[in-house]
Amino acid sequence: MAWHDQDSWLTWVFSPSISAIIVTALIALLLPVLIHTILYRTQAQASTASFLLLGPSGAGKTSLLTLLERGSTSATHTSQTPSSAEITLPSTIKSASNEYRSENDSSFSGAQRFILTDTPGHGKLRQFASDKLDAKTLKGIIFVVDAANLSKESGGRAEEGLTEAAEYLHDVLLALQKRYTSAKTSKGPKELPVLIAANKFDLFTALPEKLVKTELEKEITNVRNTKSKGLLDSGIGTSDDAVEEEKEWLGDGGEGKFEFRQMEEVNVFVDVIGGNVTGADGPGVGKWWEWIAKQI
Repeated sequence: MAWHDQDSWLTWVFSPSISAIIVTALIALLLPVLIHTILYRTQAQASTASFLLLGPSGAGKTSLLTLLERGSTSATHTSQTPSSAEITLPSTIKSASNEYRSENDSSFSGAQRFILTDTPGHGKLRQFASDKLDAKTLKGIIFVVDAANLSKESGGRAEEGLTEAAEYLHDVLLALQKRYTSAKTSKGPKELPVLIAANKFDLFTALPEKLVKTELEKEITNVRNTKSKGLLDSGIGTSDDAVEEEKEWLGDGGEGKFEFRQMEEVNVFVDVIGGNVTGADGPGVGKWWEWIAKQI
């Protein structure tokens, strides 16, 4: 049957019949909705917010991942490889992008999900974390520390725990600083928030948030001074290497006391928030949930 025949589909489409009008109206109304749904879901799957879980071994990273994913903790062991999980925010907490969005919006649930990647804390396995710092979907870094193991005045294991945490955090912040200073555009990379999750607040020996911040800043200053001296002793620091020297020193050129607020100049914003993964006496993980929600 030719298209110009009286009974052809083209003749029917342009005819003034009720059925043709209804079909045309349905196509006009439903096609844009269908296209929007397909495009939105494809984009949402490709750009799901992601967070990196960092910190020294024994701080509670894997336990935190398990708790956020399943709502309960279980026995864990030292991680040897990265592990990721898709996590949904609790129904009582809205992400920043959902603040003014109706719960009846079909995209509401999608904006409540994020990917959390736990990385090994052992010194020889930390390259897994550094490889993921440039991910385009990265919305923030959660650096877990043991708040009951950070007092240098206590000596022994606590002093070692502070030094290990400060050295790792120093290297992470320096990598983020280089990410900014090495940018090829004047605008630089987007803001990247860092949460220092002071874990084990249910223990009596845990330091308060302000002291966690102070102790880490002091120890990072010591780490920076030690590394800077090593660079100078190795010959870096001559006029020809001035640019490289500046890139290797964290904060304000490696001088004076290091403070987390110095990182704001390179679009890195650091918050110290206490909580606890296990134990019923501490504040729990509520404030950490809220911090994550603000980033997505």
